[in-house]
Amino acid sequence: MRRKRLVAVLMLSVLVVSSGCIGFLTGSEALTFEADPAATAESAASSAGYESNGTRTQVVEREFSAAGQTRTVEAASKVTTYEKTIDIPLLGSAKLGVCTVVSSPAVEIAGETFNPIGDYSNDRLVRFIASSYDGLDGVEQVSQRQITVLGTETTVTKYSATAPFQGEDVDVFVHVTKVRDGEDFVVALGIYPQRLDGEEENIISMTRAAEHPA
Repeated sequence: MRRKRLVAVLMLSVLVVSSGCIGFLTGSEALTFEADPAATAESAASSAGYESNGTRTQVVEREFSAAGQTRTVEAASKVTTYEKTIDIPLLGSAKLGVCTVVSSPAVEIAGETFNPIGDYSNDRLVRFIASSYDGLDGVEQVSQRQITVLGTETTVTKYSATAPFQGEDVDVFVHVTKVRDGEDFVVALGIYPQRLDGEEENIISMTRAAEHPA
């Protein structure tokens, strides 16, 4: 037990020294990990008819305990969103096509992975997305395909679902995949109305063209 405690103390000390964050050791400030931004190549987005809505930072916190000490760790993810204006009969014109690329730091402390995304399957990722996306319902897996993203072969899973628009439920397809690139996890997500022919290949081409860091 003493040896395990000593190892934990040493690992915590190395973490603090390497990060230069003495405030983390004293508890006066959190230790922050920030992902490099990810995006899709501008040419791929333009060819698919999507425009960037910019990149925002999303921060989550978690308490981390080692050697009897509890400290706060912050993980800053980067979210880059692309939108496409689509005309749907009887519903009108709106930004209904969405492609999002998320980079999230793969934080590992004392052998513990801070970021749960590392263990998430595509099915669990899409359930997490549905819980965060107001109105996305009835998610069911449709198919899978293998593509290469950032030099890594990965599985893109396609789902059917419904999403609200102007008081109507619109049938949509959702595409989700994830890879690890360096110190970050990169997640790509695409959502679009099912009635749009050819939109799947637009989402796939933008996913293949992911850049990290962007």
